Amino acid sequence: MRLSTSAHRILLGAMLGSLTFASATTSAPAPAAAPRASRLVVLSTTDMKGKTSPCGCHIPKGGLSRQASFADSVKAEYPAVLWVDSGGFFPEDDLHEDVAWFMMDALKLIGLDAVGIGDRDLRFGYARLRDHAKQDQLQLVSANLVLKKTQQPAFSPYVIKSIGNVNVGVFGLISDQANLGPARDTLAAQDPTVTAKRMVAELKRKGVTVIVLLSQLGKVETEDLVSTVEGMDVAITGRGVPLVQKGRLIGRTVTVYGGEQGQYMGRTILSLDDDGHVKSSDHDMFMLNPEVGEKKEVAALVQAFEDKFNEKLRKAEKEQVVQRRSESAQNNPDHYVGDAVCGRCHKQEVTQWQGTAHAHAWQTLVDKKKDATPDCIPCHVLGYEKTGGFVNATQTPKLVNVQCENCHGMGTSHDGMAMEKPMAKVAETTCRGCHNETTSPEFDFGKFKQYIDHTHNFADLPPLKGGPMKSTN
Repeated sequence: MRLSTSAHRILLGAMLGSLTFASATTSAPAPAAAPRASRLVVLSTTDMKGKTSPCGCHIPKGGLSRQASFADSVKAEYPAVLWVDSGGFFPEDDLHEDVAWFMMDALKLIGLDAVGIGDRDLRFGYARLRDHAKQDQLQLVSANLVLKKTQQPAFSPYVIKSIGNVNVGVFGLISDQANLGPARDTLAAQDPTVTAKRMVAELKRKGVTVIVLLSQLGKVETEDLVSTVEGMDVAITGRGVPLVQKGRLIGRTVTVYGGEQGQYMGRTILSLDDDGHVKSSDHDMFMLNPEVGEKKEVAALVQAFEDKFNEKLRKAEKEQVVQRRSESAQNNPDHYVGDAVCGRCHKQEVTQWQGTAHAHAWQTLVDKKKDATPDCIPCHVLGYEKTGGFVNATQTPKLVNVQCENCHGMGTSHDGMAMEKPMAKVAETTCRGCHNETTSPEFDFGKFKQYIDHTHNFADLPPLKGGPMKSTN
């Protein structure tokens, strides 16, 4: 299920010319040393989980093209900018392996200065992660991941960058309790606290005046670390951390909590003294909503990849999964019957349903080319990944859309003749499975139920203007 490396290169190469600039070849007198920057801005994300485009929320957030657009706007305002990600950028399942490698390609292309490593990023093994990073020249950093046999660093422990005449050191840490997956036989994670003390001392010896930690330790362990180890100026905190709008100052370290999936981007402004050391800091998280805009070249790159990948998913059958569902269905007579069968006895109700947004839920995914995206499919079909439920649009076309059985229960458990088991009444909990705080923050069960209730006449109701019954996946 992997796109070839050459396919990645074709997609990236198509955009490369518009994202890079040719350097001058003529020699020129060396300029006078620029004055040291009085402020340094650190842009940050964490735990992107392979999300390359905006989420399917009520307000679509995130995406690589918006990250690039936001970074451009900050760089236009501030001359000294460091752009980092604390790690956890790989997707959460093996099915999306192609997305993992594309994400690495894209992070390098849009200009990140350093990227940490989380346990999720090792899911396809150490050698492949290392080799792809070398191929992309993506600067991965992890100070406490070492080779078991030699105890030598598995990746660069840190990177030092001169930004606005300020020497900035960036190092990464992973939890020593992390599941290293297929890399567990090759790698080991050393004690983070011991490693952090060593890194701070070494970076200072090398003339670094600002130190940034890319943490994959989680919230509590990161806070414990920065309260114990002095000398770090910024800690970008990842591995299942909450979103916190303002950074928390622990000692002299501003600790940043950026949520996940790349939906928000952190901006930490460090005020520096004449020697380049941090005097004070101010941090905010910014939602990457539609108002941020998109960098066109990056948006086109992402769209080209996603179209190709989604087409591949549509064509490539997961034979093992399909076989398992088939065997399960054979052993269990219960299955979903679809709206046509329900309509034999409930014609009026099905006719009314056909005028609702639920009846067209699948088409919204098709229109946005998300009909092969597992994150979106469950709330747009009937019985996804359940016995006798939706497999794909080719094998189970009668089970697309949000139908009668989504709300009232499986049809084969309803004895229509004897009426011994009447269909379930619709409770708010039924709707909340899909209309949650992320996808439908404005959802009000009492207000919106009438728009799908079979007892109401739509002609008597005011128009529903883009409310929570309209899919945004």
